[in-house]
Amino acid sequence: MSTSETSGATADRLAAGPLVARTVVVEPGHVDSLLSLLPADRPVTWLRRGEGLVGWGVAAELRTEGPTRFADAAKWWSELVARSVEHDAVDEPGTGLVCFGSFAFAHEPGDSVLVVPSVVVGRRGDLTWVTTIGPAEQEGGSPDLAPADDPAVPVGISFVDGALDGERWMSVVADAVARIEAGDLEKVVLARDLLATAHAPVDVRWPLRRLAESYPMCWTFHVDGMFGATPEMLVRRERGLVTSRVLAGTIRRSGDDQRDLALAAALARSSKDLEEHEYAVRSVADALEPHCSSMNVPEAPFVLHLPNVMHLASDVAGVVHDAATVSSLQLAEALHPSAAVGGTPTAAATALIHEIEGMDRGRYAAPVGWMDASGDGEWGIALRSASVDGSTVRLFAGCGIVGDSDPESELAEAQAKFVPVRDAITATEPSPPAAG
Repeated sequence: MSTSETSGATADRLAAGPLVARTVVVEPGHVDSLLSLLPADRPVTWLRRGEGLVGWGVAAELRTEGPTRFADAAKWWSELVARSVEHDAVDEPGTGLVCFGSFAFAHEPGDSVLVVPSVVVGRRGDLTWVTTIGPAEQEGGSPDLAPADDPAVPVGISFVDGALDGERWMSVVADAVARIEAGDLEKVVLARDLLATAHAPVDVRWPLRRLAESYPMCWTFHVDGMFGATPEMLVRRERGLVTSRVLAGTIRRSGDDQRDLALAAALARSSKDLEEHEYAVRSVADALEPHCSSMNVPEAPFVLHLPNVMHLASDVAGVVHDAATVSSLQLAEALHPSAAVGGTPTAAATALIHEIEGMDRGRYAAPVGWMDASGDGEWGIALRSASVDGSTVRLFAGCGIVGDSDPESELAEAQAKFVPVRDAITATEPSPPAAG
C-alpha cells in the first residue's frame, strides 16, 4: 500500500499483511529509566515523572495535511486496528497496538504524522511492559532492553531571532490589542520563534533527558522531530473518563521563594489573567460538553508552579458517552484550537493569527500524544517546544493577548517560555536519564 485511501493523506507506510502487537510484562528492576532505552532510530516519547511511553522504529506510518488531517488519521488508525492482531498480557491503557501523533496547528501549511513504533516500552506505577509490533512473519523474541548509547552533547549552539525580532513582535501585539479594544475579538494568542544552530546534527535524546529531569511535572514528548515539555494536557481519555488541563495566565518566577508566593497571589487576583483563563476554560468545556453525560468545570483556577513560570490552571473532567464511536484523537480535534492557543472567538482569532503573526507555526501549539487500539490516549498541546531538523532547532513561545495586555510584558513572558528548551539544548553538563 503506497498511498492512503483518504484524500488528505500524503504518505502511508504499512506492511502488506496485518500487524501483530504482543505485550508482555517486564520483570521489576529490569529497566531503570525508560529514556535510557531510546536509540537514535526514530525515537518517540511521552513521559511524566518517569512514567509513560517510549518507542522506536516504524511498523506503520501516516503523513497527512490540510483540513482533513485529523479525520484522515482517525480513519487510517481505525482501519489499521481492525486488521491487526493483539496479544496483550497486561491490558492497561497504552498496551497493545499504540500510535503516536503530532499534528499541524493550521490547515496549511504544515504536515501531520501518526506513527506506530516497532517497539514500545511503558511504565505505570510499579508495572513495566514492552510491546513489539510488526508483520506476523517477523514475530520474534522480546527486544533487548539494555540502555542505548548516550546522545552526543550539542556543540556550538548559536541563536538568532526567527520570523520577527522583539521590537517587531511587540508592534504586532499592540496591533492585536487595538483590534480587541475595537471589539473585533476578545482574545488572541500570538507566538514567536527563535532559531538555534549547532555545529553538528542535534540528537533529540539529549534535550529530552534534560527536559525530563528539569520539568518532571510536565509531559516530555517527542514525535517526528517535534519535542518539548508541555504543562498542558489537551485531553486524556481513559476507560470512559475524560480530563483536560487548561492553562492560561502566566507570570515569571523570581527565584526567591517568598517573592514567588507574592507573585502567585497576584496572579490569582489579576483581572487580565483571570479573563484570559476564563476564555480558555469556557472553550474547552463547550467543546467537550457534546461528548459527555456529566462534567465538572472548576469555578476558580489554581496556581501551577513550574521551575521558570507559574500558570493559572483548571482541570476540566467529564464522563464520556460516545467512547465507542469517538476516539481520544477525535476529542483532541474537537478541542483544537482551544482559546489557550488560538483565542476567542476561534474563527476571528485564528484569522488574525494568520494575518499578523508573520510565521508558520508548523506543529507548535497543536495536539501531540498517543492513542491505543481502544481509542483511549493522551494528547497534550505542543508547548514549551521546538522542532529539530539536523543541526537546526526552531523554538516556539506564545502569549495570550487581551484588551489590557502590555507588549513589553508579553515579550518578557515569551522569553521566559523559551527557557526550558533553550536550557535543554545548551546545557553541557551530562545528566543521567530521569529515573522511573
